[in-house]
Amino acid sequence: MMQPDVEAMDEDPKEYRWESGYEKTWEAIKEDESGFLEPSITEMIMRAKRRRLLEREASVRLGIMRHLYVIVDMSQAMNEQDLKPTRHLCCLSILNDFIPEFHEQNPISQLGLIITQNKTAKKYSNLSNNPQRHLETVKKLKELSCRGEPSIQNSLEVALASLKHLPPHTSREVLILYAALTTCDPGEIEATLTKVKEANIRVSVVGLAAEIRICKTITKETEGTFVVCLNDVHLKELIMEHLEPPPASKKIDHTLIKVGFPHQINTDAKPALCMCHLEDLPSLNTEGYYCPQCSAKYCDLPAECKVCGLMLVTAPHLARSYRHLFPLQHFTEILLSQSSSKSCYSCYKMFKEIYADKNVFQCPKCNQIFCFDCDIFLHDSVHSCPGCVSNPVISQNYGNVE
Repeated sequence: MMQPDVEAMDEDPKEYRWESGYEKTWEAIKEDESGFLEPSITEMIMRAKRRRLLEREASVRLGIMRHLYVIVDMSQAMNEQDLKPTRHLCCLSILNDFIPEFHEQNPISQLGLIITQNKTAKKYSNLSNNPQRHLETVKKLKELSCRGEPSIQNSLEVALASLKHLPPHTSREVLILYAALTTCDPGEIEATLTKVKEANIRVSVVGLAAEIRICKTITKETEGTFVVCLNDVHLKELIMEHLEPPPASKKIDHTLIKVGFPHQINTDAKPALCMCHLEDLPSLNTEGYYCPQCSAKYCDLPAECKVCGLMLVTAPHLARSYRHLFPLQHFTEILLSQSSSKSCYSCYKMFKEIYADKNVFQCPKCNQIFCFDCDIFLHDSVHSCPGCVSNPVISQNYGNVE
């Protein structure tokens, strides 16, 4: 007859020894006034997001000029309905928000789409600065049926064929949205993984079902990340994390990049073809931006000149990329009782209407008080403090490195 663990009972009679090594996350989940658990789960996710924001280090060398391929699993596993309405439509809906936001926050970067199904992989949109083309591709993918099995090896080979020829000063990345629990590959995936590592490509995976050993191995070898979502809200947060440029690899070359700042010409120029719409029905017009090096015309910026290879940007594009290197300073979390303000400086909501027993957040420069939601919003989307910007003394030196 087995004897009880007397030592464990002496330590804590309310729990076993094996329970002491686990964090009791279920104790943080509480019902709201309506009896739902969703607000508590959402708050837990937002708290974890703030912890990740605090972990970001300023003045870290980043890969600002990014080339990212998003690989979407379109196998039969995407027909599951644990993410509403289906995994397929849920992922594409999130990509509809991710694509324009990626080009907004990374204006001198490029993005492409690859799908994998029926044991094959196919490139659906090439690397481009134009988000509209990718959004049209996502619209086509909504009408595409999910079938067969995916292939991680074939997907990496398709991405490798395009990324390995890029200049060595660029950041080469692959993001895989994976729903299946298996992969059907034509050969040894270790050989492909070796080539991916030699090409200095960072591979990250967002799992929709469970943790898979091969995905974890690939991300670990390429210095990427592998995470599994809890629900649709968590899935969107995990995908949106890739809006921020990753730390630059040690293999990225230090080099000066030549860019051009074209001016828009409306009436004085002669009618010419637009280089960015040659594949569509071309039309002659005078409006557009002309490359200062070869005079090729483009209708939108930023763009990489197809004739001379010059990167065409504007000053605001470089400014939006610059903010990644010097992000908004983290706010200090203080007790609500220590705050002299009764309302949030950003949304003007009274703290007693939002919560009465939680902490608030104070900007270390202007000392203004913000609520939890505004703290996340300012650091994740606005990237500036309204209190500092509205203060004429602070705003003169706002954004300077101290």
